[in-house]
Amino acid sequence: MYYRGNYIDSGDAREMGFKRQRIMDQGSSYYATPPGSSYLYNPPPPPPPPAYSYHGQPPPFPVVRLRGLPFDCSETEIADFLHGLDVVDVLLVHKGGRFTGESYCVLGYPLQVDFALQRNRQNIGRRYVEVFRSKKEEYYKAIANEVFDSRGGSVPRARSLDDSKDSAEHTGVLWLRGLPFSASKEDIIDFFKDFELEEKSIHITATFEGRPTGEAFVEFASADDSRAAMAKDRMTIGNRYTELFPSSPEELEEAVSRGRVLDKPVDGRDPNEVTSVLRMRGLPFSAGKDDIMDFFKDFVLSEDAIHVTFLSDGRPTGEAFVEFASTDDAKAALAKDRMTLGSRYVELFPSSLEDMNYATSRGR
Repeated sequence: MYYRGNYIDSGDAREMGFKRQRIMDQGSSYYATPPGSSYLYNPPPPPPPPAYSYHGQPPPFPVVRLRGLPFDCSETEIADFLHGLDVVDVLLVHKGGRFTGESYCVLGYPLQVDFALQRNRQNIGRRYVEVFRSKKEEYYKAIANEVFDSRGGSVPRARSLDDSKDSAEHTGVLWLRGLPFSASKEDIIDFFKDFELEEKSIHITATFEGRPTGEAFVEFASADDSRAAMAKDRMTIGNRYTELFPSSPEELEEAVSRGRVLDKPVDGRDPNEVTSVLRMRGLPFSAGKDDIMDFFKDFVLSEDAIHVTFLSDGRPTGEAFVEFASTDDAKAALAKDRMTLGSRYVELFPSSLEDMNYATSRGR
């Protein structure tokens, strides 16, 4: 077990569960040690983002879920991945005694979750790691699974992700894993031919280099449709069986806003073809249109040409779309890829008006 930057010999499994349980049962006790305390992996924390009001509600439990970790990944490597944040606990998720490539990380306070999400799709070793918001209940369930697994299954265990597929809440969104890298939207529509799907409801994800990840999100017309579509779990597309998991609009939004999505328009345009629109990723959350105009000071831009995107709850995504006067200007502006704006380096990608309009319509 990893607790406040130190490893603890958990003894028997019950003690491991009790120690982690105390983190929960103490309520807001993860605030007891102020940010900046001397955890092993705790250099001075980054400056806090603007305070958000919870309107009298208790703040959310500060936990994130990591997916896609190397199978030989250690808790120390995960703490290093979240360098600069107060890592209270790292829980590696196992199934049948084998590491699943997922973990839960409890942070020092809720606003650090936003900083953790900035690490989404950054690498540990040769693998990029996805970072998602999580919930206290999911963390509880993962702890229970680990405790009962380590006791040899002598107590009925909490349901795993696979076990709970049938009982999971459906929101109309499914996550597909194990797709052939050559799979297209048409292939996915054919896979779900018993359901009415449009190309715009299918989102194939890709790496930073633009290569398909073998994953996709699919938006169905209703929660009932997505539940019925689960009957195709582990059926084949091409020569590969494909796993289906209930997902949510929030996870889809994270993938669209923070990752790269191969949403190829119906006109057949290559998503890597440079148009007059560029997408910026990695902006400081405090960045405004004036900052972006200054970043591209060698080009003629108006405020109306800059579109900063936001999550559905009004928080900035760290991304923006910029419309240039011409394709040539956009190509020239790509020379500023990975240059810094404030204290952060910014990545630039070719985009399109369709992608821009879609992204800005999802937030506000």
